[in-house]
Amino acid sequence: MPGLLTGTEPRPGGGVLKFARSELLVRVTVGGAVFWGWDGAGPTPSYALVGSGPEPDPRAALEPDTGGGWRVVSERVTVAVSRHGAIEVRTPGGTVLRRELPPRWWEPAEPVAGAPVEARWLQRSEVAADARFFGLGGRAGGPRLRDGVYRLWNTDPKGGFGPGDDPLYITMPVQMVVADAGTHLVFHDNSWDGRVVLREGEEGAGSGADRPGTGELRMEGGPLRCWVLVGTPARVLQGWSGLTGGAAVPPEWALGYQHARWGFGSAQEVRRVVSGYTARGLPLSAVHLDIDHYDEHRVFTVDEERFPDLPGLARELADQGVRLVSIVDPAVKAGDAVHASGLAVGAGGAFVRDALGREVRGEVWPGECAYPDFTDPAVRTWWGGLYAERLEQGFAGFWHDMNEPVSFAPFGDMTLPRSARHALEGAGGDHR
Repeated sequence: MPGLLTGTEPRPGGGVLKFARSELLVRVTVGGAVFWGWDGAGPTPSYALVGSGPEPDPRAALEPDTGGGWRVVSERVTVAVSRHGAIEVRTPGGTVLRRELPPRWWEPAEPVAGAPVEARWLQRSEVAADARFFGLGGRAGGPRLRDGVYRLWNTDPKGGFGPGDDPLYITMPVQMVVADAGTHLVFHDNSWDGRVVLREGEEGAGSGADRPGTGELRMEGGPLRCWVLVGTPARVLQGWSGLTGGAAVPPEWALGYQHARWGFGSAQEVRRVVSGYTARGLPLSAVHLDIDHYDEHRVFTVDEERFPDLPGLARELADQGVRLVSIVDPAVKAGDAVHASGLAVGAGGAFVRDALGREVRGEVWPGECAYPDFTDPAVRTWWGGLYAERLEQGFAGFWHDMNEPVSFAPFGDMTLPRSARHALEGAGGDHR
C-alpha cells in the first residue's frame, strides 16, 4: 500500500503526490482525459496512444481538498486523491463516478530468468449502484459484462467457444461503465496477464442503502497506470478515439455480406459458392479464402494446382461485384522463402528469439514456424512489403488470423513463452 501522503509537487495539468512508500502522478489533459500512474509510470511508452498522448490542461492545477487530500479540478472532471492514496473521479457537480482504493503490490512468485523483477499488483474500485459494465475486448458472453471473472490474456479458443468460455482472441483492459449520473471509460494501459472480477451493484429499496458495484483488477506485473474519460457515452467514445486513434474508414464493399469458411479447396469451389448466391438472389460482397488456398498452408503462397489463375479468378469475381479477401497468418514456416527473407532483416533477423538469441519456434498450420517481431520497426517495414504479393494475386482485403500469437505446442499457454524476447522499439523486453 502507498502509506500516508507526505508531500506534493505541482506539474502541468496536476502534479505528483508523494506517499510514504509510493508516488502518484495525476494529470488532466486538454479535452478532459485523466491520467494517473504509480511509481514512475507515465503515459509513454505505449502502443495504445496516438503519439505521446494529449497535452496537459494548463488550466488544471493541484489544490488542497478536504481530509488532508488533494484534487485537480477541470471543466469536465475533478480528480480527488485522499491522504491514503484512494482516487475519486467526480463530475463537475461533485458526484463520484469511480473510486479507486489504494493499490496493493507484491513480488512475483516465479521471476523470469534474465528479466527485471516486476511486482504484481491489485487495484479495487467502486462505482455507482446502478452502473453497468461493458467492454474488456471480445467476450463470449456478449458486450454487457455480468458478475464474473474475466482474464486479460489473448488466447486461441481451440476452434470453437460457447457463452461461458473465457478468454478469447482479443482481450483489452478497457471498460465502459454506464450509470444514471454519467458514463466513464477506464483504460489500464498494461499488456501483462491479468484478471478482472466484476460485481454489479444494487440500489436499495425504500430507505435501504445502495450497494455499490465493484471491480478488482489483478495484474502479474507491468505499469500501474490508468486513463479515465467521462461524459455521455458518445463523448466518452469520441474521447477514446482521440486518445488511441480513430478507426480506418472501410471501403463500401466491406460493409456488405461476406462469405468466409474453411474448405474452399479450389477455384471451382469458389465459383460454385458464388453462383449459388447469384441463383438464389442473395447479395454477396466478398469471399474470404482461408489457409487451404496456400501452398502447404505457408503464408504468402498459392496452391497453383487448385488455384491455377488466382488473379483471373479475382477479376472474374470483381466483374460480379464480389471481392476476394486473403487470410494472413503471422507464423512463418521455418526454412521457406519468406523465412529466408526475414533472416536478412536487420542485424539479427526478423523473428522473435529467446534469451540465448535462438529463434523461438512453435507449431502452427504449416508445421514448425518462426514468429515475426512486430515490435521492431524494420520488421514491420519488411512484413508490410510482403503484401505486394497478395495485391498482385488480386486480393482486395486481408483477414489477419492466429495473431495472439498461437502455438499448438503450448509453452504453458497456446502462445509464445513468457521469456521470449522482443525489440520493443529498441528498449528490449520479454513476452509478458
